[in-house]
Amino acid sequence: MSTGTTAPGAQSEAQAAQWVRRMFDGVAPRYDLLNHLLSFNVDRYWRRQTVRALQAQLANPEARIVDLCCGSGDLMLALQKASPARVLGSDFSHQMLRTANEKIARRNVLCKVFEADALTLPLASGSCDVVTAAFGFRNLANYRRGLDELLRVLRPGGTAAILEFTTPPNAAFRSIYNFYSNKLLPVIGGIVSGSREAYTYLPESVRKFPDAPTLAAQFQQAGFTDVRYQYLTFGIVALHIGTRPILAR
Repeated sequence: MSTGTTAPGAQSEAQAAQWVRRMFDGVAPRYDLLNHLLSFNVDRYWRRQTVRALQAQLANPEARIVDLCCGSGDLMLALQKASPARVLGSDFSHQMLRTANEKIARRNVLCKVFEADALTLPLASGSCDVVTAAFGFRNLANYRRGLDELLRVLRPGGTAAILEFTTPPNAAFRSIYNFYSNKLLPVIGGIVSGSREAYTYLPESVRKFPDAPTLAAQFQQAGFTDVRYQYLTFGIVALHIGTRPILAR
């Protein structure tokens, strides 16, 4: 099992991260259109389910909420709509953050974004109540380091939530999904975005990513407690939630 994402020609974690950053910068103008098109608009439902799972935490007006790998900002904005607290978004793709900032300006909401690598966040240890990542954790160059960083920035009792593509557990549905993602998705994504390479990378990155039970185990190994996950839409995606333990005094 890969320790992190791999990219064409990359020989190191640094090169993989650089390739991913360039790729997202390149597809940013058509990213939202393709998300909705390729998921048949079901991506909106997945984000709503994530917000619903975090309702109790989001209700706190003093909460510090950070959406990592926020991309064009859809989950960040959905979290902000459900919370009286300001939601921050972070990504290492400058072009994605430009798109997110345009949405923030149009909607006149409290959100604020900052550019940073999710593996080395400019956040104090124990400073966040909720940290989320939707369809971005899979692109990290090192998954364990990503989980360690999530744990570091969360306060004791804080919550991490990762919404990510996964391998459908049902064999029959998995074969149908694999045909779509491996044969059709690169063609459609390539035509609309102008980058077939980017949408060939997508199903390959999902194939190499830990399945839902394995990712849950990695949450626990990193030190999270109360780890749980739920499949959505026949197991195309999974929502993982874990808590930073409250240490005894």
